[in-house]
Amino acid sequence: MQNKKPNLISTVTAKCQTGTSLCNIDSCQHQTTRRPKRVWEQDARTPTHSMAVVVVFDFDKTIIDCDSDNWVVDELGLTPLFTQLLPTMPWNSLMDRMFMELHSQGKTMEEIAECLKRAPLHPRIISAIKSAHASGCDLRIVSDANAFFIETVLKHHGLMDCFSEIKTNPSFVDGEGRLRILPYHDLKSSSHGCNICPPNMCKGLVMEMVRTSVSAEGKKRFIYLGDGSADFCSGLKLGEGDYLMPRKNYPIWETICSNPKLIKSKINEWSNGEELEKILLQLITAISIEEKCNMRSDKCQASSMDSHKTFQSVLPVPH
Repeated sequence: MQNKKPNLISTVTAKCQTGTSLCNIDSCQHQTTRRPKRVWEQDARTPTHSMAVVVVFDFDKTIIDCDSDNWVVDELGLTPLFTQLLPTMPWNSLMDRMFMELHSQGKTMEEIAECLKRAPLHPRIISAIKSAHASGCDLRIVSDANAFFIETVLKHHGLMDCFSEIKTNPSFVDGEGRLRILPYHDLKSSSHGCNICPPNMCKGLVMEMVRTSVSAEGKKRFIYLGDGSADFCSGLKLGEGDYLMPRKNYPIWETICSNPKLIKSKINEWSNGEELEKILLQLITAISIEEKCNMRSDKCQASSMDSHKTFQSVLPVPH
């Protein structure tokens, strides 16, 4: 089966264009027909993390070692129909159509969930996520999969509570018991205008939302992990003090190699679960040490200034 969302750019512009009138999972026109928002869809307003590090993961081919859409389509025998319909509709709409087909075949939500639980996930990535969370990092997901897929996999591997927020395509089970998949951005109202990302989700725009949502908590350092072209769009939103962890020899890596000057952050590539865990935890440790050194430096500088002021105030006093 062909790869999800083929490379959408041959050349990358320095600025990712974005629209202003967009629909997300919290405010789209389908709000009244979907299930109530879950915990990870709420805005993370209250600081609950001890470190000033936000780690943002892609899901497909980053947390799990496959594309979740492709996995379900292949495992449940829909590849021929999927291939036939792929040229006729957007990917996100096509996946919604696939679940209509599965429902008509009598496939249950439990069968779909069991299929997702078999998706490959490297044990070292599980330990990396748990270690990063235990260290006090704020972990989030920005993914073009969907809420049901991500929830099912994270719960199965005991990772749900590690993440404070998940930005992805909404999903819900309708009154007939059929899984529905909706676009993150409303395709009918407007286009996000990005020439890198697919029409249903601009990851760069989502990253801007994430940065804004945590800005009230003070200065944050970001680590972003991903594999696809859309993850490059997220990478464009990182600053000089941040880190981009692209998966080597995947679309994001190829795009970076073609446009290296567009990325402001430091780049640390990885290829497999072992490398992801090693590099991610090294970066978290390095940032932690750096932040502690900066805090000590500030304290020493403040102490030195206070001492200097005290000394100046004492000198004029006659003996």
